[in-house]
Amino acid sequence: MCGIFGYVGAEADTGDMVLQALKRLEYRGYDSWGVAVGVNGHIEIEKSVGKIGTAMLDLPASDIGFGHTRWATHGGVNYANAHPIRDSTGRIAVIHNGIIENFRSLRATLVEDGYHFVSDTDTEVVAHLVSKALGDSESPEAVRAAVAGAFMQLRGLNAIIILDRWSRTLTAVKHVSPLVVGRNGRGSFIASDTLALAGHADTVSYLEDYQLVQLSHIGIVSVDVRDSSPIP
Repeated sequence: MCGIFGYVGAEADTGDMVLQALKRLEYRGYDSWGVAVGVNGHIEIEKSVGKIGTAMLDLPASDIGFGHTRWATHGGVNYANAHPIRDSTGRIAVIHNGIIENFRSLRATLVEDGYHFVSDTDTEVVAHLVSKALGDSESPEAVRAAVAGAFMQLRGLNAIIILDRWSRTLTAVKHVSPLVVGRNGRGSFIASDTLALAGHADTVSYLEDYQLVQLSHIGIVSVDVRDSSPIP
């Protein structure tokens, strides 16, 4: 069980917004925590081992960001295993709640393909699977397809969110592990618990299993990850 919160919208002190939301979710994970924002064409991350209760950040203003509080499953409690976790190119970052039951076989295949792992987590396979599928494609549609393709290779109960610095999107999908989307007049939000959306969202929607959502500055797109059919 881990805590997740993300935001896309008007430029704000997004890092602090995410941090405060994660503090409400500390009951979901207290081994380590991390926050990422997209700024100046790259993803800037601050993360740490330990409880988040007294944490402070020094991140620049941004219009997109997300964060995670971790309850360790695969991989010990250390800095490398704390989320968010980047792919090898630095284009995307991943946060994850759940357990990928077949991550060892996925990891072995990716290693054979030349991918280098820097953590002991099952989460890192998602970063490399999405990056591999994306290649140089830049469109939000390509990101959705890459995330869908990666997610359908996973076994277990999982919720993942991908921050892509090129398309400036958050793309999420779930199976059993909870995710809820909210919005107001300034932007869109996603979290593992409505508790984190208090004071932010005017409306909320609970994701169904295999529902993929993509949050961007033009709104929210939702599809069934199994066949790409739109979901209102």
